[in-house]
Amino acid sequence: MTAEALPAELRRVIVQLARTPRLLVACDYDGTLAPIVADPSQAKPLPESVHALRSLAALPATTTAVISGRALRDLATLSRLPAEVHLVGSHGSEFDVGFVHGLEPEATQLRTELQVAVQDIVRGKTGVTLEAKPASVAVHVRRAEQEVADDVIDAVRTGPATWDGVEVTEGKAVIELAVVQTDKGNALDALRHQVGATAAIFLGDDVTDEKAFARLQGPDLGIKVGDGESLAAHRINSTTDVATVLAFLMEERRTWLYGEQAPPIERLTMLSNERNIALLTPDARVTWMCHPGPDSAAVFADLLGGPAAGHFSIRPHAVGNSGQRSPLPLGQRYVPNTMTVETRWSRLLVSDYLAHGTDSHRTDLVRVISGSTTVSVEFAPRPEFGQVPVRITPEAGGLRVQGTSEPMVLYSPGVNWEITSDGMHQSAKAVIELTEGEPVVLEMRGGTEDLTPTDEGARRAEAEAYWSDWMEKLSLPEVERDLVARSALTLRGLIYSDTGAIMAAATTSLPEEIGGVRNWDYRYCWLRDGAMTAQALVTLGSNAEAEAFLDWLHRVLETVPGPERLHPLYSLQGAGLGPEAVIDSLPGYAGSRPVRVGNLADQQVQLDVFGPVVELIAHLAQATGTVRDNDWELVTAMADAVSKRWFEPDHGIWEERDAPRHHVYSKVMCWVTLDRAIKIAEAYGRDVEDGWLSLRDQIAEDVVKNGWHPDVQAFTTAYEGSDLDAASLYVGLSGLIDPADERFRATVTAIEAELRSGSTVYRYRRDDGLPGDEGGFHLCAAWLIEAYLLTGRRTEAEELFQQIVDTAGPTGLLSEEYDPIAERSLGNHPQAYSHLGLIRCAQLLSA
Repeated sequence: MTAEALPAELRRVIVQLARTPRLLVACDYDGTLAPIVADPSQAKPLPESVHALRSLAALPATTTAVISGRALRDLATLSRLPAEVHLVGSHGSEFDVGFVHGLEPEATQLRTELQVAVQDIVRGKTGVTLEAKPASVAVHVRRAEQEVADDVIDAVRTGPATWDGVEVTEGKAVIELAVVQTDKGNALDALRHQVGATAAIFLGDDVTDEKAFARLQGPDLGIKVGDGESLAAHRINSTTDVATVLAFLMEERRTWLYGEQAPPIERLTMLSNERNIALLTPDARVTWMCHPGPDSAAVFADLLGGPAAGHFSIRPHAVGNSGQRSPLPLGQRYVPNTMTVETRWSRLLVSDYLAHGTDSHRTDLVRVISGSTTVSVEFAPRPEFGQVPVRITPEAGGLRVQGTSEPMVLYSPGVNWEITSDGMHQSAKAVIELTEGEPVVLEMRGGTEDLTPTDEGARRAEAEAYWSDWMEKLSLPEVERDLVARSALTLRGLIYSDTGAIMAAATTSLPEEIGGVRNWDYRYCWLRDGAMTAQALVTLGSNAEAEAFLDWLHRVLETVPGPERLHPLYSLQGAGLGPEAVIDSLPGYAGSRPVRVGNLADQQVQLDVFGPVVELIAHLAQATGTVRDNDWELVTAMADAVSKRWFEPDHGIWEERDAPRHHVYSKVMCWVTLDRAIKIAEAYGRDVEDGWLSLRDQIAEDVVKNGWHPDVQAFTTAYEGSDLDAASLYVGLSGLIDPADERFRATVTAIEAELRSGSTVYRYRRDDGLPGDEGGFHLCAAWLIEAYLLTGRRTEAEELFQQIVDTAGPTGLLSEEYDPIAERSLGNHPQAYSHLGLIRCAQLLSA
């Protein structure tokens, strides 16, 4: 029997159950795993069911158990189930083989008396057998004549079954007398509590299983095997069907936990209009998009949860029922100097972009399909990370999505849609015959109910001109000119133009280790990252982004008691973040859980954040020839914050979730704050505040005295230890000490030896209090390249830079990290740090 033969509604609830964070799979034995046979000692489980249970038990966050009326020792011997499957015997009264030793003396005596009494009743009764268990006696009458069976059962009911302290359980052709509480429902609850299950499934065929069915609630699933009244909501016919259910559940859960073939992170391509962001897979699937803004809940979260979490797919139509798959695309590229993406197959071109417009509450994702073939389209929005049921209604001109807090429509004139449902969500599917020269336009419009026609050609021209006109103003280095141009566009695409805030990355929870827990939400504006991003654009000749960012920061500063109380990051609107939370319903990229929203680093102390802000203002002043008054106010505010807190320990640039330390990098950036403030004042006629000069010298002396570790022959991570950190390269990169200083050269050599691995550089190798590992950081590799150049090692710098270039995806994007062993990208994507580092290195190598 295949899964398709199961009732459609049962398949639907199994799919939903498979997506629970922690699943308990439990079932009866006789009549469920094993067919009912005349001789109970010959009841063997179906191999297919055993295989499915074993496979389920091997999955993470999944527990399997068999709850049987048989004695535990007999159940283990007969079933031969693997150790991964928990066994519970005697209707839930035996959870381990040594259970009998835990009986009170009174219970042991009562059990002995029961056995004697029942033996007297069944003596001489043909076909009747006794089963002695550690805490009970069971009378089986399956092989007896009906009259004999009735007499025996009646005698037991009216005799020992009435004794004080005896628990009676009746099943099919069996009556069991126990001296302890026996209840499969209690056993199910105990297992659920033990493993913290968020949902459970129980399958059973007997009246004794009804106590387990009675305990099911909410997302739980009960399945009755065979005939008879039952509290179970669903029913199947036989033990063969049980094997089918378990196998189907196993496949669905495995797919949900590990994802379908997750696209390599570096092959994801970003769309942006500076108000929202979407990510495309190499085969033109919209796999990530939030709404109404890039730091909102996702409406397409396929990237972190598979197709069930929402996607918008266009692909060549696979003909027939032979299981033929759609062909892979021939390539994907950005239209040069734009954020328009083209994905090409033979006889098919899909062009994607986010339209520009004046309405800040509206997001239009435009998809243009052209060619001369047949395509399949699936539109499956899943608002709030798939946690809100949606309905899709066809109308003239397109589709209306119902059930969302923000209005949403899909403009699709002339397309005939088929609406399907998985029981919670609806999807729209269409097969479209393309004619050469007659493109089909699909526009997902968020924040509006408007389905009126638009001039797509004019919209595309406007969107592309927005980017290309900006690109014409930039001054790009000669080294890797095209890749630098794409990096510049990527940084510009991470800007939220309504406020001036700049995102650290476009995504949340892309893992630093596949299958690991180092999954963070980077869709916010860090003061440090934002300032460094804006500075990179200033060095390329674009100042507007820096001015808007500084204006945003000035508004943020008005919300805190003093500059020293600035948080490390804020929402794109400039507000504080809510608590960090986990989206339990999503399995994560390639099974990497948890999926997080928010970021606990919001509450940390990071004293390095002031330096990048002042350094940005210094670069902006150099580019414009002046310092705006409000920018000078920021300079004095940042210097004031440093004067009040520079001597404190902090959590550092890497936001370790551990005790604060006196990080060398943080102290260096406090020095940078004052050094650049003094230089700005001297260059542009501003007053140097009292104490700035002496404090700058004091911090420098402190770093040199306490940051240098003579035994390690390097500037270390923090004053308190001997471990190394790539960020400590800033002792020389910042100018705190002369790059020709032997201590800086020794630090470069030490970091190269301990933290560089082939094409990448790790942040550190120490235990940071979190399980698992991570990749090397592109930003750290960029720092090492700059350090190589400062110490006269140009050949090494060029080699490492080329290795970074080679890790970029086909469309030129870089994620946060790189695994040099697996040769794959890791972390959120695209990452501002990585692209600004690439720009800096290309500029230095071109100089």
